[in-house]
This record gives sequence, structure tokens and C-alpha cells, in this order.
Amino acid sequence: MQDDAKHAQQIAAKIARLIAEEIGAQPQQAQAAIALLDEGATVPFIARYRKEATGGLDDTQLRNLETRLAYLRELEDRRAAVLASIGEQGKLTDELRAQIEAADSKARLEDLYLPYKPKRRTRAQIAREAGLEPLADGLLADPRLVPEEFAAGFVDAGKGVADAKAALDGARAILMERWGEDAQLVGELRQWLHEVGMIRSRVAEGKEVAGEKFRDYFDHAEPLAKIPSHRLLALFRGRREEFLFLDLDPGADADAGHAQAEARVAAHVGVKAAGRPADKWLLDTCRLTWKAKLHLHLMLDLFAQAREKAEAEAIAVFGDNLKDLLLAAPAGPKAVLGLDPGLRTGVKVAVVDRTGKLVDTATIYPHEPKRQWEQSLQVLRALCAKHRVELVAIGNGTASRETDKLAGELLRLAPELKMQKIVVSEAGASVYSASELAAREFPDLDVSLRGAVSIARRLQDPLAELVKIEPKAIGVGQYQHDVDQIRLARALDAKVEDCVNAVGVDVNTASSALLTRVSGLSPTVAENIVVYRNQNGPFRSRKELLKVPRLGEKTFEQCAGFLRIADGEEPLDASAVHPEAYPVVERILRQCGREVKQVIGDAALLRSLKPEQFVDERFGVPTVRDILKELEKPGRDPRPEFKAARFADGVEDIKDLRPGMILEGVVSNVAAFGAFVDIGVHQDGLIHISALSDKYVKDPREVVKAGDIVKVKVLEVDVARKRIALTRRLDDEAPAPRSPRENGERRDARAHGPRGGRDSNRAGGKPAAAPMNNALAQAFARAKRG
Repeated sequence: MQDDAKHAQQIAAKIARLIAEEIGAQPQQAQAAIALLDEGATVPFIARYRKEATGGLDDTQLRNLETRLAYLRELEDRRAAVLASIGEQGKLTDELRAQIEAADSKARLEDLYLPYKPKRRTRAQIAREAGLEPLADGLLADPRLVPEEFAAGFVDAGKGVADAKAALDGARAILMERWGEDAQLVGELRQWLHEVGMIRSRVAEGKEVAGEKFRDYFDHAEPLAKIPSHRLLALFRGRREEFLFLDLDPGADADAGHAQAEARVAAHVGVKAAGRPADKWLLDTCRLTWKAKLHLHLMLDLFAQAREKAEAEAIAVFGDNLKDLLLAAPAGPKAVLGLDPGLRTGVKVAVVDRTGKLVDTATIYPHEPKRQWEQSLQVLRALCAKHRVELVAIGNGTASRETDKLAGELLRLAPELKMQKIVVSEAGASVYSASELAAREFPDLDVSLRGAVSIARRLQDPLAELVKIEPKAIGVGQYQHDVDQIRLARALDAKVEDCVNAVGVDVNTASSALLTRVSGLSPTVAENIVVYRNQNGPFRSRKELLKVPRLGEKTFEQCAGFLRIADGEEPLDASAVHPEAYPVVERILRQCGREVKQVIGDAALLRSLKPEQFVDERFGVPTVRDILKELEKPGRDPRPEFKAARFADGVEDIKDLRPGMILEGVVSNVAAFGAFVDIGVHQDGLIHISALSDKYVKDPREVVKAGDIVKVKVLEVDVARKRIALTRRLDDEAPAPRSPRENGERRDARAHGPRGGRDSNRAGGKPAAAPMNNALAQAFARAKRG
């Protein structure tokens, strides 16, 4: 029992040490964070309120720790299972145990386990049972033997070995299995193939027309080690939809590469051409081992690894974009008129007051086919005057620009209201409208009108409204439908949790959906908070939360610091200071000789205090420093100041665009290859990474993020294919039109050489803007549809 406990401690220490190296921390920091996670603490809570324990690990480090912890624990569980399995077979040598104990990845562990993995009877196993292993070993040990003559001694019809050829076939199967399961050989070849491998795609026969959207990959090749994640996922999608065949060749010259691979197998097992009788037979066995065993196995393995990496990058891009959208500037407590545009079905109208409460709805028909323009204006003007509307939020879907024009006339018609109009992304609004949450929130409201409410509210507070929608439905990712949906959901949920807790939540106004994202609160407890609030009125203090059913001391510890109570009994309840640290504030107040309300906001006083004066055995300098900063500006919102983009008048459709136009727009999505921008024409334009800045840009998010307002220049417009090329370098010249032949030649050159745009995106020289109709742009458009 003691040995098991000691072994478990050693494993835990090893995991903590490995993670610490990866996240740039000390082992004791990782151990402390792991212990807190195991106790049920959340990442936001640890990052904010346990800095002394973890040495100040931030939320990014903690998220990486959490992910790696799960992987390494799974690796250790698998290692134990492998050791047990081989041990039960009586084949666990000290050397093999040492190799298994040293395996640092699941792939390496499975390589070592492969020869011992229980499997169905193979040709090699049947050959061993027929007594052919000595034949295989004999020829390998002494190639001077004549294979056919030596094999004649192993012919035994009773064992299924009819002749010398059958004996040699059996011996070959034994060697092929042995070499194909050689962990060292497999590992070396995997590394080599990863370094030199060329992923090739070709169109499936007869699928040229149906697979038109993948035409850039009908005859395509590029290094597996360098292929961008979005392009790899596009290839895998083409294969899944049966338009493309994929292969992995060892090098640009496939024939030479395969020959080199066979030579590597031969060198590893000690086979060479020396003119001896058995050399050719052994070399053929090496060739077949590569062709029939290793190549396919390694291709599938490397494809799986590459896909996992590409998915991780795609998920990271989605998460970063989601964070930017969730932390977009809130308009704040202002009355908003929400317009959900439509043509035949009309424009759905909803008015919410300063608190987000729905106060009025309507449906108007200003567009085709009814064209009730004046009547619609009068309805809107009456609603705005009645509810003193300050902002008009217009969804960016079908008929958005037409409705935006209507809103413009409304503002001119009622200048006394001093309203402002803003086009809002309506991504996910329809998902919310039909959700169970929306049905509970508005049981008597038509589904179509719920979308208008969502559009209005997300202008007031994007975070509070967007948390009601499944993150995947918000649509700011690339190839999100192609990645592991469990990993995606877990990553996006973590991102939402981090955003919500970074901002904090007003417990007296928050919905159950928003409260569910607060550290430590389950959906049931969040709902209980809302029920308690409805029955007993607003919470007057954080302590009152302990009266909520199923909200115990442990949950209170996790959530209290992130829940805000404005104008309550305790001024500190409106801040991010955790109730457990209130005694520290009391010491600060005694030192200053003032009341808490006199200290809050007094920057000069607070900056004159030294954190070291107020530490104790529980709270150190990091916590005290955070407390002083919070008292200076309690409940501060980390989100930027609200601003709105202004779309150009008269530019309402892609047909209105002309190369050279300079427009203002909103970044709707950021991918690894550039940024998509809504310029108000129902089709987002693309700024390729090479056109984002005059300087070298490695990651588009270095210079733009979702929600940013940017000024762009139109480079190219392809109306038929609904593609728009933009640049942020306003002195760029639009490229001259090219002939179809030139387009084809340029596309072919890009497909088989350095990728366009990336090559030109270098420091020290001004890159040329990436043209719209290249292979990348087409892939980007597909990624946008995601």
C-alpha cells in the first residue's frame, strides 16, 4: 500500500515538473495549481484569488496546465495498463520497462506496445505456428544461404506449408511483422516522414464538377510540416466528402523518396546488397515492409497528428475571436430599438429599456413586396418617442442595408431624440430565438420577434446576451464543423467562463445563463439564484447568497468575488475584492483612519500605501496589491469604450463596390490567413495577412481582432463568386485584370511553390497585396462559411 502511495506521489511530481517546464513556471507552482484544481477550484478563481499559492500563474498558464494535466494523466493511466498487459504475458523485461517508463507521448507508448498488443491471428503468427521462424532468422543471419534450398527443409504439408515458396512467404510475413512493429524503427521513420513528407491531393475520378469548390486541390502538393491548419482541414474535408484522394509521399520526388524509405528499413535491420544469394529476397522483404506495413501506418498516424494540431489551431482561433466578441465594448444602459431585417416576412422590431427589459414590439414591411416605407417610419418614430430610444441596433442579415437606410431616415425624421444607429452582428440570434432558454424568457413572444430582442440587447451588453447562445453557433471560427466537437465545446466554454469572470456579474440583474458561467455556479444553482431574487427582491449583500438553496460555503468561496452588488449594505460587494479579504481592507482603513466610502476612488491615497504593510500569513503582496488597485476603481470593466462603424451611403450591395473605394467596416472574424470585414454589403471582404500592415505580420490578431473598426480599401471584387479583396494599406493599387490563362498559371504556381501572400509578407520590403482570385482566397471563403 505504501509502495503504491509512493509511486503515485512520484508520478504526480513528474507531471508537475513536466507541466512547469512547458508553461514557464516552477514545479511547486504547478503542484499548487493542480492541488487547487483537484479540490474543485476553477481557473478564474485560482488566477484571481490564489496568487500566493500559485506564485501568480495567470489564466492562460492555468488553462494550458489544465489541458496538459488531463493529457499526462491519461498517458500515465495508459502506461500502467500497457505495463500490466505485457507483464501478464510474461514478456516484461527490465529494458522494455525502462523504455515504457521513459515514453513521453502516447504515440511512443503505443509504438512500444504494438508487438505485445493482443491481436487476431496474423499471417506471421500462423507462420510461427508452422515452425517457420527459424527460416526467417536463418536467412537474416546468413544471407549466403540460398533461400529456396534452405526453405525446402521447412516444407510440411501437414502444417500448411506446401512448398518452398509457401515457406518463404511465411518467413517473409514473420520478418515484415517484426520490422513493422519495431518501436525504434517506427519512431525514426515517423520523425523522418514528418520532416520530408509531402501531402498530395488529387480529384476523385468523375468528381471534377461536383467537387468544384475544391478545385484548387485537384492536383496539389505541399510539405506536411509546413501546411497551414486551414488548408489541411480543407483537404481533409474534401477527402471526407469524397471529392479528393490524399496521400503522403516521402519527399517531392515520390519514387526517390520511397526508395530512400526502403533503404532506411534495410539499414536498420542490417540488410544490404552484397551479391549474396539471400540479399534480393531480404531487400524485397524490406521493400514490402515499407510499402505494405509502415507507409500506410505512418501516413494515417501522421495525418492524425497533423489533424489534431490543425484542429487545436482552429479551436484557438475560434476561442480568440469569441473572446474578442464577448469582450466587445458595451453600449451600456441605454434604451435600444432592435431591428431584425427581412423582406417578405417584414422587419421585426423590439424595444428594450435601459435595463434590457422588453417594453414593446412590432412588425413593419418597408421593403419588397409591400413597400410600406412611410407607414414603417411612423411606427418606428412613435416607438422611439414613447420609450425615449437612444440607440437603433440593426441586424446585419438579409435586407440589412435597406433597413439601415430606413433607420437613417428615422434619425433625420426625429433629430430631437439624438439617436445613433449601429449595425450589429446577428450571428446566432436565430439559434437563441428557437432555444429553450428564449422560450422560458419570452413564453408568449413570437419566435421571430425574439431575434430582435437579442439584437437590441447585444448592443447594450454583448457578453450578457451572447452567453445565451451556444458558442459554436456564434460563427467566428474557421472550419469549426470539422474539428473535434467535444474539444471545441470544452475550449469555448473555458473561454466564455474566463470572459464572464474577467468582467464580473451584477447578481441582481444577470440572467441564469450568465450566472451559470460564473466561477463555481452550476446551472441549477444559477437558476436558484434567479428564483430567490424573484421571490425575495434584490440581494442586499454577498452574504445573503448563502441563503440560496444548494449554494454552500465552497460554492460561495468560488463565486462571491465575481458577483457584484451595487448599492448594497457593504460597499465592497460592488467590487472584485473577495469577502475573505475584507479583513485586509479593514486594516487599510484603520491605517488611513477613514471610512471605506472615503477611501474608494482616492487614487492619491491608495497609491501612497505600501502593500507590504498589510500582508499576513494568508494574504501576501500580490493580493494586497490587487485590493489597492480595485479600491482605486472598484468594479472596473476591462472592456473598451463603445464606438460604432459608419457604413458608406450608397454602398449597400457587392455590385456597388469598385476597386479603389475607401470604406469603414467592422472586423467580423479573424483567421490564421487574414481578417474578414463587414463593410455593409451582405458579404464580408477579406484582408489577407499580407495586406494587414506595412510591417511583417505573423499572426493577424497582432494587429486586428473581432469587433475592431477599420478603414479599408477595395482591391478586387468578384460579384459572381461573391468575393471581395481588401487592404488596410490605403496606398495599395488594385491589380490590373488578368486573363483566364494568367489566372490559371498564377494559381498553379502558388499550388506547387511558396504560398502567395506569405512570401511577400516580409519586413524590409513593402509586400504586394494578395489578389482575390488566388487559391488562398477561395479557401478563405470556404473557411468563412466554416
